[in-house]
Amino acid sequence: MARYKHIDTSPRFLAVDLQRQLLPGTFEHALNHLLDREIDLAGFDTRYANDVTGAAAYPPAMLLKVVLFAYSRGIVSSRNIERACREHITFIALSGDSQPHFTTIAGFVSSLGDDIAAIFSQVLFICDKQGLIGREMFAIDGVKLPSNASKAKSGNRADFEHQVSKLEAAAKTMLERHREADQRASEPDLDTQETQRIARLQTDAAQIRQWLSDHPEDRKGSKGTIRKSNRTDNESAKMATSKGVIQGYTGVAAVDARHQIIVEAQAHGTGSEQELLIPVVTAMKEVLAHDTLITADAGYHSEANLKELAAHNIDALIADNNMRGRDERFAGQGKYKALPDPIHDKGGKPKKAVRYQPKDFDYDPQAGTCTCPAGKQLYGNGSGCTINGYAAVKFQGAQRDCLPCTHRERCLLRPQTSKVRQVSFFQGKREGASYTDKMKARIDSPEGRAQYGRRFATVEPVFGNLRHNKQLNRFTLRGRKKVDAQWKLYCLVHNIEKLAHHGYAQ
Repeated sequence: MARYKHIDTSPRFLAVDLQRQLLPGTFEHALNHLLDREIDLAGFDTRYANDVTGAAAYPPAMLLKVVLFAYSRGIVSSRNIERACREHITFIALSGDSQPHFTTIAGFVSSLGDDIAAIFSQVLFICDKQGLIGREMFAIDGVKLPSNASKAKSGNRADFEHQVSKLEAAAKTMLERHREADQRASEPDLDTQETQRIARLQTDAAQIRQWLSDHPEDRKGSKGTIRKSNRTDNESAKMATSKGVIQGYTGVAAVDARHQIIVEAQAHGTGSEQELLIPVVTAMKEVLAHDTLITADAGYHSEANLKELAAHNIDALIADNNMRGRDERFAGQGKYKALPDPIHDKGGKPKKAVRYQPKDFDYDPQAGTCTCPAGKQLYGNGSGCTINGYAAVKFQGAQRDCLPCTHRERCLLRPQTSKVRQVSFFQGKREGASYTDKMKARIDSPEGRAQYGRRFATVEPVFGNLRHNKQLNRFTLRGRKKVDAQWKLYCLVHNIEKLAHHGYAQ
């Protein structure tokens, strides 16, 4: 019978060189070398005033090593990071067996703020020195993630005032009912459970009242519309995703096409990607070359954005919503859409139009005449009109024909008040082509399709790495500044990982 050596895995004291546990070529080795020898962390010194008195602080380099390595392993909880610093040999090596408390780790992460942006820029500079940034094309995209905020506590001021009224009314009703019962001596005084429930209702109502007092106005959107506030994190936003509606932030990343280095990372409390394009492009100006191409999907498309990019001579390919509809390669895509999108297709089946449309009128552009479905001749009341930048010809019915007409219910939007029907026929753009038209023509060209086709393979694997490999499924902090720092931390992990894979510090 074969005999084998006994393998003992029980705890023991071993003489271990912690530095040798960080093997060259690994993420942790590149991280340790980077923060010890390359990155300037002098900006953290201003946080402390303990040069003469006070306890010594943990080095920011050590805390950054521990946090970044934990994020690379899908560990985000400060308590779990503290435990790993006691039990995991790589964490022990990175922390120098210092075992920081979880409150120290949590406080450090939540207070990074602008300091992490400086570190991100320094790492980006090192990536550039290593030849990992090509500047040929940057692909911009975003991912919507829930945050540490309650979706149930979202609404506008009117919603909150209605909620607080209901809470106060419920507490008042309960108190009055028990007072009446006490007067009849049919029930004892309020029991502990009922007392706690009334106190909770009153506390919740007082908290909402205080929030309304601290926020006298509704939160405004980019176009002046009211954006829903949130009483746990007022900088987060409700946004629709493929998994449903979440309360969270959009993490935006600009990725270089050569080696998928993230050159810019921002987190914003809005689900509208259109308003995020220009801030991200503006922040990228230091890494843009004169011939750099920027690509983004249809979520970032708007006439205003294209105009702004053209004004700054920035070369860009931004898809529009109907780009695939014009591409013959996607002609059969409809068969893969068995069910409507539960988020965006809220209207159900399209309804048949009941009111006569312009196509139901017989318009002769050569003769300049128009006949309504009832066979009556309309007269022109505008041949050189411009509607939303388009040249148009307008016609209007005569009262002698429209008032007694039996088609009024189908022809007029308000048959009781409107006297006559008006109809317009568009004849194309009045002025030169818009920025959207120019972008459509460029993106539909063979060269444009080939260039835009690289976007997906550039940016989507980055989000796959962060969300699946690094298990980034939510932000754990509150407030845009803190969430933005946490998003940059994850993007830093991705970039340092790229450095390690390309032989940095070996």
